[in-house]
Amino acid sequence: MAWEPRRPEGGGEDPFAKLMKDLQKLGAGGPIKFKGLKPILGILLVVFFLWKGFYIVAPDEQGVVLRFGEVVRTAEPGPHLKVPFIETVLLPKITKLHRIEIGFRTTRGGAQTVPREALMVTGDENIVAVELIVQFRIMDAQNFLFNVADIGATIKKVAEASVRQIIGQSLIDDALTVGKAKIQQETHDLLQRILDEYEAGVQITAVQLQDVDPPEAVEAAFKDVASAREDKEKLINESHGYRNDIIPKAKGEAAQVINEARAYSEARVRRAEGEADRFLQTLREYRQAKTIIRKRIYIETMEEVLSEIEKIIVDDSLGGKMLPLLPLGKEGIGGGRR
Repeated sequence: MAWEPRRPEGGGEDPFAKLMKDLQKLGAGGPIKFKGLKPILGILLVVFFLWKGFYIVAPDEQGVVLRFGEVVRTAEPGPHLKVPFIETVLLPKITKLHRIEIGFRTTRGGAQTVPREALMVTGDENIVAVELIVQFRIMDAQNFLFNVADIGATIKKVAEASVRQIIGQSLIDDALTVGKAKIQQETHDLLQRILDEYEAGVQITAVQLQDVDPPEAVEAAFKDVASAREDKEKLINESHGYRNDIIPKAKGEAAQVINEARAYSEARVRRAEGEADRFLQTLREYRQAKTIIRKRIYIETMEEVLSEIEKIIVDDSLGGKMLPLLPLGKEGIGGGRR
């Protein structure tokens, strides 16, 4: 007995029964109708295109969208869509710091000098070995990717040329001692200016001089010169310190002596003026009562004269009735002078 499909309620044909009929026709060599599969295929196609066209730009990246190899737009951090198989996306990291070594190479065994890059001639025709580090990051992803073929080699060569130019304009003493900061800054400015002219799309974040040394053949002599120069600077600084210490003290002592002299002079003047006033007052009183003033002056003078000597007062009423005084004091018998 052949299988009869069950019709759904409402008079419509059951989709499952329709599918079974189509399969029977396929077995009999008849065509299959895929009208019910079209929405599914459409959904799958949309999902496939979204899967292939969806991409995310990380916070430290910048997206550059290419259509048949030509830049059509840039994408900021976040989710984005592209046309699958037609557009491609490059995601360079714009916040990452890149490092280039000039004059040396860092290996597992330590730093190794590269004489071909390190040896340079100064402005006073001396030779120095310069080791330099350049750090940069991507500033414009589109220019970085397409304006310069080999950006790393280009930055390395431009940095080497820049530092050679700056060293060639500097004296060896400046390069070895106090002029390093100035050489770094001038090299940084020159390197950035050249790369901006190339539209390389990079920003130089740091130029650091690792070592600036004379060649090994004359290194000992240069060290002696440097030591002598340091001793000279040390002695100069010590002498300046001594001068700055002794001069204020001398000025303070001089000012103190001057002030004391002025005070002494002022005191003597005031004392002399006071004595003069006192004398004038005494003179006026003397003119008014000469006898009394003369006697007072005599008594005051005698008090001043006799205050420091030993004295014996004899009453006049005794007349000549006096016994000889035997000196028994400090210089008497048994003790004092003989």
